[in-house]
Amino acid sequence: MKRVGYFKSISKTVIFGLTLLLSFTMSAQGDPAKGKELFNSNCAACHKLDKKATGPALRGVADKYEKEWLYKWIKNSGELIKSGDATAIKVFEENGKVPMTAFPQFSNEDLDAILAYTSEPKPEAPADIAGAPVAAGEGSSSGISNEVVLGALALVMLLLIVMLLMVKRVLTRVVEAKGLEVESEKSLPIWVAFARNQFLVLVSVIVLILVAGYGAYGYLMQVGIDQGYAPIQPIHYSHKIHAGDNQIDCKYCHSSARVSKTSGIPSLNVCMNCHKNISEVAESTATAEYSKEFYDAQIQKLYEAVGWDSSAQKYTGVTKPVKWVRVHNLPDFVYFNHSQHVSVAGVECQTCHGPVEEMEIMEQHSPLTMGWCVNCHRETNVKVEDNEYYQKIHETLAKKQGVDKFTAAQMGGLECGKCHY
Repeated sequence: MKRVGYFKSISKTVIFGLTLLLSFTMSAQGDPAKGKELFNSNCAACHKLDKKATGPALRGVADKYEKEWLYKWIKNSGELIKSGDATAIKVFEENGKVPMTAFPQFSNEDLDAILAYTSEPKPEAPADIAGAPVAAGEGSSSGISNEVVLGALALVMLLLIVMLLMVKRVLTRVVEAKGLEVESEKSLPIWVAFARNQFLVLVSVIVLILVAGYGAYGYLMQVGIDQGYAPIQPIHYSHKIHAGDNQIDCKYCHSSARVSKTSGIPSLNVCMNCHKNISEVAESTATAEYSKEFYDAQIQKLYEAVGWDSSAQKYTGVTKPVKWVRVHNLPDFVYFNHSQHVSVAGVECQTCHGPVEEMEIMEQHSPLTMGWCVNCHRETNVKVEDNEYYQKIHETLAKKQGVDKFTAAQMGGLECGKCHY
């Protein structure tokens, strides 16, 4: 028993010693996991590991320069350049004399972690696997194919025809077995027998007229209603990624919705505010339907449109217009002002456009018919609190009607001239 306890104490001592050695090694060389976190939150806006961005690629940078020099450069590159350091001046000139942000808050341990992360070997690209799913739009399909569905329907129709023939044959045999006499009228064609029954003809005509009228009315009432319309755009733009996952405010891109009649199509320069340094998406962004390669190809389309050379980090001056397909389109005789609804009334974008933060492909969520707008004006209370635009109107109507809340309809929102003039 004493020997067992002795070996246990030795094993604990060995484990403790190995733990201390491992922690000492990690502290001396830097923790790559911590370095990745620091890199993504502080450096990734200007640097990539294997590709030039605003700054140079940083994989293996610890092998190119002395560690002490890197400490000084990262903490305050400007001061190091002013001191006349030859290496600092060379690096500054090689990268277009773009000043680097100073990071005096980093400790040497933090910088060791970042350098450890940049010193990790580049992961190998996964080999192509036969039968692997391809990106959307490249012939991939999911679920049951159309051929299988059509084949099943054809089989069902064939079975119904066979069953009808069998029933007819059985009924014929029953009639013959019982020796029933066939009346002369039975030999008449069915349309002749139908035409001789005037009451049946009259009822049938009335039913056909009603059905045709109902169908024509329903069809004509759908003219110009494009609810669910989701066209394919020349550059695939995912509202789900931008407005949903990254929580970008709708009015950051559609800024004119605050002050203008229309929400406007965002300039591609707005896209480049972020995508100047985001040339590819993260692995976690890919889905079963859209691969990482598919999303990266869309970013390259953006670069081609604005004439951005990501390798040289400059604009070439050669641009290509993007022919966006309009999704929401009201008739010309309808007046609608975005700023009146967004800035004055405080209506959220999702009220009319639906949950855009969940849409991979933008679609028309609401019917945008006159009845739909009228019902909204009847049911929606106008935001009058702390709203100078409605202050005088609110005071007048509050005294006149004796209420505190007003719908758009109570404030004249149903007058024809509000939308048609």
